[in-house]
Amino acid sequence: MNNPALDQLKQWQQQWQQAFQKEKARILVCAGTGCVANGSLQVYQALKQEVEARGEFVTVDLILEEEKSGVTVVKSGCHGFCEKGPLVRLEPSGVLYTKVKPEDAAEIVEALINNGEPVERLLYRHPVTGEVFAQENQIPFYRHQKRTSLLHCGVIDPENIREYIVDDGYQALIKAVTTMTPEEVCREILDSGLRGRGGGGFPTGRKWEFTRIEEGPKKYVICNGDEGDPGAFMDRSLLEGDPHRILEGMAIAGYAVGADEGYIYVRAEYPLAVERLKNAIAAAHEYGLLGQNILGTGFNFEIKIKEGAGAFVCGEETALIASIEGKRGMPSPKPPFPAQSGLWGKPTLINNVETFANVALIIRQGADWFRQFGTEKSPGTKTFAITGQVANTGLIEVPMGITLRDVVFEIGGGIRDGKKFKAVQIGGPSGGCLTEEHLDLKLDYDSLLSAGAMIGSGGLVVMDEDTCMVEVARFFMNFTQNESCGKCVPCREGTKRMLEILQRAVDGEGRPEDVELLQDLAEAVRDGSLCGLGKTAPNPVLTMLKYFKDEYIAHVVDKKCPAGVCSALKGYYIVPEECKGCSKCARSCPVQAISGEIKKPFTIDQDKCIKCGACVSTCPFKAIKEG
Repeated sequence: MNNPALDQLKQWQQQWQQAFQKEKARILVCAGTGCVANGSLQVYQALKQEVEARGEFVTVDLILEEEKSGVTVVKSGCHGFCEKGPLVRLEPSGVLYTKVKPEDAAEIVEALINNGEPVERLLYRHPVTGEVFAQENQIPFYRHQKRTSLLHCGVIDPENIREYIVDDGYQALIKAVTTMTPEEVCREILDSGLRGRGGGGFPTGRKWEFTRIEEGPKKYVICNGDEGDPGAFMDRSLLEGDPHRILEGMAIAGYAVGADEGYIYVRAEYPLAVERLKNAIAAAHEYGLLGQNILGTGFNFEIKIKEGAGAFVCGEETALIASIEGKRGMPSPKPPFPAQSGLWGKPTLINNVETFANVALIIRQGADWFRQFGTEKSPGTKTFAITGQVANTGLIEVPMGITLRDVVFEIGGGIRDGKKFKAVQIGGPSGGCLTEEHLDLKLDYDSLLSAGAMIGSGGLVVMDEDTCMVEVARFFMNFTQNESCGKCVPCREGTKRMLEILQRAVDGEGRPEDVELLQDLAEAVRDGSLCGLGKTAPNPVLTMLKYFKDEYIAHVVDKKCPAGVCSALKGYYIVPEECKGCSKCARSCPVQAISGEIKKPFTIDQDKCIKCGACVSTCPFKAIKEG
């Protein structure tokens, strides 16, 4: 069947493929936020200058215009292995260099152009075995992943629409618009089993169908990029590294539900993501892939960007809608749901960034293809931002159903400095703790709910034996209490009281009766709050009480912090047999809490001691102990 729109796309694809094939080699420099902060743009400039100095530098435009071949130097999105940035990958060899500095550029280019051996000192070295890996796909961090949403991140130039089109970009949109009905598109997404990747895990196809069947001349599509969890950067990396994938997914959704306008709600704290989105939208308009009558198909779709002010509560869909409308970001009761009455009272579809990143792949390759990954009830893959006391931190994508053990010890490389694994906080402030007994738990929606946790947006913080779980619970409660919009009493007042109790515990002023009170408050906030922020805010506390209750009791009854973290519960004493009476500790004490005679054991006045630890670091005989 004649399909002019698809023919046009494939014509561009073929033309640009021929250009890319004339590259002798390609140097990809990670230009995600993490690597940029570590100096990757300086690395990019140094590499470009070195290639230019050898007369080998080309761009795609030079190849197209002058039939010239050579080496391209490209800024890519996030490679994921943030712990080892700045990262530089060479194509077609797949060699990955880590912790690259501008002064390394000459050596890298020299080896590349002369087909020499890779620069060994820049290759990844396993922290335990010492094994050196040259190719990226051989490194354990990457080897155990399955990258579909992140397929282009670190592989293409996110600011060059031609690179996206060469890899079948926008073909799913044209396929949907020209060969499928809106009902068929919704059915394909539903059959794939794709569930919302923003945390709730609601079936995406069902949400699309709810919006599609609503009547009305105007509907909207919203991409929720309000990623506020501490330590989470999955959506940011997708927006920075593959913006056209998100635009295509939104446009397909617009066709499926009958919308001609979309908004991307993205944090203003993500300036690089905003900049690349604006560039991508402009490029898509230039090639007729957004706007009116897309590639002559008769389908219209516009996308606008709304920069959020950084309120965590705006991750909740009704609060997000209020923010776009220019109101204060506060949740509204449901029903009506956004699919019925959303933005400006019109039917509105809201999905998060990662959800939209899966859409084009499903439409292009089919629901059965998507279901080959993951589990029956949680198909596909999930991105996680793995941080904390783990050897390899960064952005990963794994099949649903992978075990926590594989994530922490295979991909993450285990706990730093040989420490013992203690727990993982999964799902950010809305999630909960998983302990050693959960290491073989499958990471999917249903398994995590049964353990009292949730996937959330995908933040995963690994903690070792030196972590105080009471302090962790206090940290997350402080975050959610500050981010509460204050609309409903259970969240506004309940989180405040819970924070007060946890603060008392870490300050050494906790009371035994606080254990039961904290449990009751957490359950009341969970059951009585209006929106998802309040309903999930107690999760870190509830899981702390479930799995680490003894640690909390130690704080409020024994007045001790088993992990030795809470300074108010620390105490220092001098071992008389080990003290030589040198007086160095007394001279270092800022509050004169230490006294004694020269050449005789000194003592610490516990009432005066402020537990600063200055005496410990000063004592040459290690006679001062903590306890």
